[in-house]
Amino acid sequence: MRRQHSRSKNGKMERLPLPGLFNIVKSRSTQYRLTDDGRHGTSSRFIPVQGVEAPSASHNDTGNNSDATSHPMHDWNDMPVEEDGQEGSTRRRRAGRPLMDWLEDREQFLSEAVRSEGRGDSSLLCARCASGRIAEYRCVDCDGMDLVCESCILALHERCGLHHIEKWGASDGFFKCISLRSLGFSFLLGHPPGSSCPSPARPYNGTFTIVDINGIHDVNVLFCGCHKQVPHFIQLLRYGWFPATVKFPRSAFTFRLLRFYQVLSFESKSTVFEMHKTLARLTDNTGVNAPKDRYTEMQRVVREYSHISMLKRGGRAHEPSGAAGTRAGELAVLCPACPQVGMNLPPDWENVAASKRFLYGLFLGLDANFRLKRKIVSSHSRDPGLSRGWAYFVEEDEFKDFLHRFGTLIVQEPSKCSNHDAVNRERAMEGYAASGAGTCDCTRHDMKRPNGVGDLQKGERYLNMDYVFFKSLNIRPTVPFITVSYDIACQWSIKLMERMKIYPPAMHVLDRAIRYFIPKFHLPAHILACLIIYSLNYNKDCARTDGEGVERGWDHINPIAASTREMGPGNRRDTLDAHFGDWNWKKTCRMADFLLRQIKEAVLELEEKSHIHDEFSNGLPKDDVKSWEAQLDAWEADNAQKNPFEPSYKALSQQSVRRQLAEEETKALNDGTAFSMHEDVSASQLITLGLELENQQRKLAVDQELLGIHATDDQKTKITLRSNALQRKVDAWIEIEHMYIPSLRVLRSKAAESKENLTPLPAHEVPLLLPSALSPTMPCDVRLRQIEWRLRLAQCTDALDDLRDGLCLRSFVLIDKSRFQRGQRQNTRSQGIVDRIQAKVKAAANRYRTARAAISKLAVILQQVGWEGTIRALKDEDIRPLTPEDSHQGKGKTSAPSEGRRTLSWIWTQMGNSMEFKEDERLDESLRIEWCKSRARRDRWKEEVELLQEEMRRVKEFFQTRAQQWEDLARSDSGNWALPGVIWDRSTVEGRTAYARGQASQFKAMKDRCIKQTGHGVQLVPESSNDAEDNDDDEADSSVRSAEYGAYD
Repeated sequence: MRRQHSRSKNGKMERLPLPGLFNIVKSRSTQYRLTDDGRHGTSSRFIPVQGVEAPSASHNDTGNNSDATSHPMHDWNDMPVEEDGQEGSTRRRRAGRPLMDWLEDREQFLSEAVRSEGRGDSSLLCARCASGRIAEYRCVDCDGMDLVCESCILALHERCGLHHIEKWGASDGFFKCISLRSLGFSFLLGHPPGSSCPSPARPYNGTFTIVDINGIHDVNVLFCGCHKQVPHFIQLLRYGWFPATVKFPRSAFTFRLLRFYQVLSFESKSTVFEMHKTLARLTDNTGVNAPKDRYTEMQRVVREYSHISMLKRGGRAHEPSGAAGTRAGELAVLCPACPQVGMNLPPDWENVAASKRFLYGLFLGLDANFRLKRKIVSSHSRDPGLSRGWAYFVEEDEFKDFLHRFGTLIVQEPSKCSNHDAVNRERAMEGYAASGAGTCDCTRHDMKRPNGVGDLQKGERYLNMDYVFFKSLNIRPTVPFITVSYDIACQWSIKLMERMKIYPPAMHVLDRAIRYFIPKFHLPAHILACLIIYSLNYNKDCARTDGEGVERGWDHINPIAASTREMGPGNRRDTLDAHFGDWNWKKTCRMADFLLRQIKEAVLELEEKSHIHDEFSNGLPKDDVKSWEAQLDAWEADNAQKNPFEPSYKALSQQSVRRQLAEEETKALNDGTAFSMHEDVSASQLITLGLELENQQRKLAVDQELLGIHATDDQKTKITLRSNALQRKVDAWIEIEHMYIPSLRVLRSKAAESKENLTPLPAHEVPLLLPSALSPTMPCDVRLRQIEWRLRLAQCTDALDDLRDGLCLRSFVLIDKSRFQRGQRQNTRSQGIVDRIQAKVKAAANRYRTARAAISKLAVILQQVGWEGTIRALKDEDIRPLTPEDSHQGKGKTSAPSEGRRTLSWIWTQMGNSMEFKEDERLDESLRIEWCKSRARRDRWKEEVELLQEEMRRVKEFFQTRAQQWEDLARSDSGNWALPGVIWDRSTVEGRTAYARGQASQFKAMKDRCIKQTGHGVQLVPESSNDAEDNDDDEADSSVRSAEYGAYD
């Protein structure tokens, strides 16, 4: 595809958008920044949307969809903001000064605060009823601060009996708290307001406690006891109170409180204990008149309310079998963008061409979280849980039976890749019933799957993860094309199908094509063979999936780990199920905005990568490009074919060069042309031994430096003995060196005479004077210089290998430290390992630099050219890992670009030097590999655009299907049945129908909003669309019926 250019007003050439799909981008601006370490460049693009007005100031005042109000530090918006300008200039903009303006009136606010403690402007007599009674009561919870008489305060609170009342004490001169109960107020249940019951019944023991959002209240309650008597707990429910017990209830919690706390716990991860403490302090903040303790009851009710909400949202009240008929995983919130059979797939999806199968494939991710552990508290028999496998956690009894049956049959073999703790180390923890949780998620959209979570007992065993994976796949009909990412996929997948055959038939997935990959962030910790085979970047039909969605999903759940680890088994599963459900629901509400942002970025990236690849290809010989394209196509079709991303040549190590030199010496001895001045040490052996001594000197110097001033006698003795041994080796080697280079004897003698009275140099500082250290004019056989040249080249290769291995190992250890190590002892031990690895990385870098410096000197004498392209100068900023995980450990660091955007250090692309390949052959190899990577980048972005378009269509179709399902439930409800054990009631039938219609309306509104955002999936950036680029945390549109509550009401 040929790019077009136009000349701008400033005379510079500018690229025009590509035709077709890219014309959706009207204009753009790009900002470039460096990460904190200065190694990577990041770019951010802004796409202005036509016809969209900027939000008004009044809009932000409401707090709807406002980034400022959603940020815990939004008051900082009052401060001046720096903006990047052109040519390095800085402009300052004032964002208003509401905080500073407020300071000017601070005294007035303080004055009004104390004024409200008095009666204010209220008259002495009640102005509401004009009865002449004294106005001495006011309500703290009602709007306004007016005082009224006793009769009026009771009349005003006929339906607000849980408000806090204050009474003015004429003799005391201040307001005192007083309850409506003390004024004779009672709640009458079972009858309309203003009516009476001929046979009222008081609660058991005569007392009743109500917990509301404003505190804990002791109230008078009268139950209906007449001929239309309804059980007391049902009367409470119909009044809007959730009873603490079914039999003889004496406490209840308002639905208002339960709704508030549920959303609060989802957003802030606060516990019931914290909420109860808050309510107790709102009631009495001194402890003088402390309210009744209802913490235990609140724990139980919150759990029951969450369970009922989940059943209600799942439509179980609309099925004759009720809650008891709930199937496994049925209450889980499904991902609207994933392919859901029977809900959002086109009619002919099964017959799609092979090249388009990935559009209807399922992308899954597996991972384990060792923070979600649980102590040995309670038991399964005492706390079995309410939703037993109905949502995200697998059913516990079946799971334990599976582990018991197959625990001894499945042998976990040691890892053949890196030393993965997930494979090699069992993490059974003393005092804990569960060492963590394993999950199978939708990895493109970070959503939990039905029956996709299970407990771990002894680390990340294959047995546990197999069960979660197969259970999640078989719980619902799924598509046959599955892509799985797992940080140990290279080991877990090897015998997965063999293990599956041992498992029960219900867990078999023989009719599905499954591919396995390693998430992009975790891939660098693996051995070199895994980097391409399991790469999501290089394999086709992966789009831009990074496989880390499951890892990101832990971030929102980890804050409640401290509370769930103290819970019983059932309570913990119910709590986590509720939080997983809310996470999925929020993701569902924001899916349209998320996909719109993704496709805007993908279109721009595809445009850029296509242009780069086309220009790259046009500058190469057509025959080569055609050949490379055929190789890449063959490998993508069958990974058993030759891998075009790997070089054909092998870099020569020092051992390889030594072997070649030995073979050459053997041939020279046979020919009588051998160059040897010592009967036991040949010329090549001399240089080889010299390089080894040089390395030993370097190691001794480092160890002596680390010795410190507080070293023990034993440590000093060991260093001294090593130094003495090295000195003897150096002296013996120098004597042999003088035979090959006689002029060095004279040179060293003169140096010794000039330093006659000085202290002898320690062994690690004695100059070896290898041929590279000699001046060009000093006599030295050229063959010695040639031998050192070859060995130094190999030494650079070995040093780079050690450097890369050290960086990979450091990345792996840091990942392990971040994910698994908790506590000071474990973190200190891990940090010690990191420090030792870092020392090895530094030593490898020094070894490379020393070798390169020698090569640079030898190249002048031997007239070698072209070596700078492969033996490059190693700077400190070049020593960085494949991924920046250990470069950005601190908080507040700028995130480094991903594989598709960042600049890779040359140490990862320079895989050594081969003497068996000519320079043009090595160049051809490098060009082929870079061309394949360039095409892979373009193809992944192309797949991403296509897949995002399909996902946008699926989301709209999913909402339409859900709306239709609820409409069908509303229409098909004959009303002549009741749930098991429930008496038929016409009002219940009306409620069922009303709820179904409300849910249908909600999903229709979500569908309409999706259409508005995506433009029916055809016009990607409609003019009427709101710009979602900077609106990451937008909630669903206000037309959607109470988005947070909609799934739980």
